[in-house]
Amino acid sequence: MSAPTTVLVTGATGYVGGRLVPELLARGHRVRCLARRPAKLGGLPWAGDVEIVRGDVASGEGLRAAFEGIDAAYYLVHSIGGTGDWERRDVEAAERFRDAAADAGVEQIVYLGGLGDEAAEDLSPHLASRHEVGRVLAAGAVPVTELRAAVVIGSGSASFEMLRNLVEVLPAMVTPRWVRTRCQPIAIRDVLAYLTGVLLEPRAAGRVFEIGGDDVVTYADLMRIYAEVTGLRRRIVVRVPVLSPRLSSWWIRLVTPLPVELARALVDSLVNEVVVRDPAIREIVPITPLSTREAVELAVRRVADLDVDTTWAGAELGGRTPADPMPGDPDWSGGTVLEDRRTAWTSAPAADVFAVVCGIGGKRGWYAAEPLWWLRGALDLLAGGIGLRRGRRHPDALRVGDPLDFWRVEALEPDRLLRLRAEMRLPGAAWLEWRVTREPDGRTRLDQRARFHPRGLLGRVYWYAVLPFHAFVFAPLARRLAVEAERRATTAPPIASTTKTETPP
Repeated sequence: MSAPTTVLVTGATGYVGGRLVPELLARGHRVRCLARRPAKLGGLPWAGDVEIVRGDVASGEGLRAAFEGIDAAYYLVHSIGGTGDWERRDVEAAERFRDAAADAGVEQIVYLGGLGDEAAEDLSPHLASRHEVGRVLAAGAVPVTELRAAVVIGSGSASFEMLRNLVEVLPAMVTPRWVRTRCQPIAIRDVLAYLTGVLLEPRAAGRVFEIGGDDVVTYADLMRIYAEVTGLRRRIVVRVPVLSPRLSSWWIRLVTPLPVELARALVDSLVNEVVVRDPAIREIVPITPLSTREAVELAVRRVADLDVDTTWAGAELGGRTPADPMPGDPDWSGGTVLEDRRTAWTSAPAADVFAVVCGIGGKRGWYAAEPLWWLRGALDLLAGGIGLRRGRRHPDALRVGDPLDFWRVEALEPDRLLRLRAEMRLPGAAWLEWRVTREPDGRTRLDQRARFHPRGLLGRVYWYAVLPFHAFVFAPLARRLAVEAERRATTAPPIASTTKTETPP
């Protein structure tokens, strides 16, 4: 194969893809990213150095344009944590991608799959699906290089966040037998080294490689290593034979921010032994991978330094997407919109007001009625939602697509607009928005708007049932944000007023 100069990356908004792009740029490649929502890439530091094309491998939208002039492509999309017939959707998406790549004359597809013995009768649905996607891609005319990895350890990865929360929250735990299953974790930096190392490499064409770290451990070993690295007391692990993977996923969901579908996929994969049996990749990419302890130490240090480039929560799991039109958009025709508006005035500069707004949530909290926010998060967990524990990627900085507790950043205009879309379980769609305006008289106006598009009668019942609590949540929230901006700017206290409306479509 000739050396590719232009590379297509799918899944650039995800955990691995978002870290792969800057690695490719550093190696001198021209990069094009395919994204369903290009705005999610807009806030990334490398966004101005890549070409972004709107498209979706699931539907095939934009694939032809995305492949024009492409030499090699990375396939980093999957439906882990998805619902419904996600295996079929993954296969169909791979078929569309494979055929579009062949039509465009692409020279290589690089695919990141999962470790696991294909001959095993009890191979988890997730791992079986990853292998099937690899076979579908390889059935086309374009040579495929498939890398198979097990547990990926890195700041913000789903596997690392599950490990971190389990060990930090539970000093003792009753565990199923899978905690003794052997696995070969790999640091995210080594995953990236292998992904970039096989590019341009003729010996990698049409081959499947197993990749892993420098040692083999059990999940119990992983928990012990994390506790040692972070200075926690040794965790007590009691194994029982009756805790099935399904029950384990619900238990994990209670103490970690992972949604149950994602937790179930991860636990299902841990039931199978996932170790490297053929280290042939080291002949082609001769790196010395980190040990499990080194990978954990690096991830812990990155989290402590707030140096988390991408997180598992940045991906839109299960096909959920905030790309639908917002009430007020020109193409909105969704029906009645119920609305709660609050306005606060302050002499603080607009930049200070917006900085305070963007710092909401996570460990800092919600400024007003904190017990009610936590109660809402607990109710969401009971209903099968994600609750508040997901937190945020960075305590101050936000990007479009970032998770923020049980919200996701849908729109962000510096010093002007922040809009969050709800991802908790609701009988409808909900948004929370702040607009900051500097008025001619020198004061700053903060407009806060909570909007809800109810789904059927149940949606309307829900809205009016929680409406009395708005006076304790939304009214003081706008005022407290203005007060915090005043404190930040060390000026006079704000003047607040409130209004409520119900808006027809």
